[in-house]
Amino acid sequence: MEKLLKELQYADLHRQTRRHFLQSAGFGLGALGLGSLLGSCGASNAGTNVSGNAAAAKIPQFAPKAKRVIYIHMAGAPSQLELFDYKPELVKYHGQDCPAEFLEGKKFAFIQGVPKMLGPQGKFAQYGQSGAWMSDYVPYLQTVADEITFLKAMHTDQFNHAPAQLLMHTGSARLGRPSLGAWSVYGLGSENQNLPGFIVLASGGQQPDAGKSVYGSGFLPSVYQGVQCRTGGDPVLYVSDPSGMNRDMRKQTIEAINEINRQTYEDVKDPEILTRISQYEMAFRMQMSVPEVMDVSKEPQFILDMYGVKPGEGTFAMNCLLARKLVENDVRFVQLFDWGWDGHGTSKDHNVEGGLRQKCRESDQPIAALIKDLKMRGLLEETLIIWGAEFGRTPMQENRNGLVMPFMGRDHHLDAFTMWMAGGGVKQGYSHGETDELGYYGAKDRVHVHDLQATILHLMGFDHEKFTYPFQGRNFRLTDTEGKVVKQVIA
Repeated sequence: MEKLLKELQYADLHRQTRRHFLQSAGFGLGALGLGSLLGSCGASNAGTNVSGNAAAAKIPQFAPKAKRVIYIHMAGAPSQLELFDYKPELVKYHGQDCPAEFLEGKKFAFIQGVPKMLGPQGKFAQYGQSGAWMSDYVPYLQTVADEITFLKAMHTDQFNHAPAQLLMHTGSARLGRPSLGAWSVYGLGSENQNLPGFIVLASGGQQPDAGKSVYGSGFLPSVYQGVQCRTGGDPVLYVSDPSGMNRDMRKQTIEAINEINRQTYEDVKDPEILTRISQYEMAFRMQMSVPEVMDVSKEPQFILDMYGVKPGEGTFAMNCLLARKLVENDVRFVQLFDWGWDGHGTSKDHNVEGGLRQKCRESDQPIAALIKDLKMRGLLEETLIIWGAEFGRTPMQENRNGLVMPFMGRDHHLDAFTMWMAGGGVKQGYSHGETDELGYYGAKDRVHVHDLQATILHLMGFDHEKFTYPFQGRNFRLTDTEGKVVKQVIA
């Protein structure tokens, strides 16, 4: 009851704020103009309704090939030259001074002076009927080579982690824009009203460098932001009933709070109130649905073995299995972040030898299992899997202040890197784009970050140029003013 009274007091104080006073006071036409101006700084009511159910299932602009997305982001950026972009010519240049044309007019995160070229550390071969080049770093992924579309000439505008992650996930290197997952749920809504439409699972011990903004809602209503779930304890903080409160009492409390919110909405028409209503109601339903879907104890042993999962461990492998369970329960967008892929050569854990190999040992098996599991259940065709990072790595060995690092490592590189997709309407066993003989520049069919975003939205049934949201007097879109759909990768 005390919390209910505080909620009522807060709502009353909110209504007395300066902005509300200026918007509602009867100052004639001048007040109307000022109220309109102030309103333009807030969220639009697009995508909301008086019931607060802003995330209900919606119809896309055209028939989608992908109804669900699992986006796997390897935060820190693994080296494409050790995994997928085979460059035999780079072996010949190993240990030689970097060509001058690679350095003139270029900026790097750490490299200074003239670094040495660094040959690939993995052993490459071709796999599947498609003949996809893969290294011995990813033996499990080799078994699903014919399910994958590679984008081998990706490029970006940012070479530092946080802005590059923001650009990849929100379309802008600056804070404040909605993430791809938020856009997806804004456009498609959710097919399961007992679970959030956008769920985030993180591993590796840390959040991405850009923080929670990479799965935030930006200027979209906050109902569309990603909800991070944990693999230990309560899957979502405070999802359990507080001590001394049973489920019926909690239901009555939420109903009372939302009745106050509905009355307040009728007075002030603030769309964020609808979001609060929706979130209170969703939180109550999640008490039953989230613990159930996050429980893997009923999974057959062969499935646990296929992923390499041990119940009770909050690992990347566990998150891959949970991603399958979530999309199986009609969660629209599942975002996996795994931290620790930065391979500068500064330590035994952050290099392209032991460090990268160890991260691949942790992730290769469960990613391949995820593809096989979805296909076995008939879900892969309508589930788009995306794998990648914020940028690539240089073909030369990193040095700092003219000194070579103690381990073999590569600096950040924005001109060429590899990402891949599977399922969800993309071609099977296809490789798009090529880099030059040393893997430095994209030589054919380059794909910018905005092109990738446009392609993902297209697969989900949206024209990225027409899929917009009104904010501060203009229509915003994920791809800003750029991007083109990479039609060659679509089946």
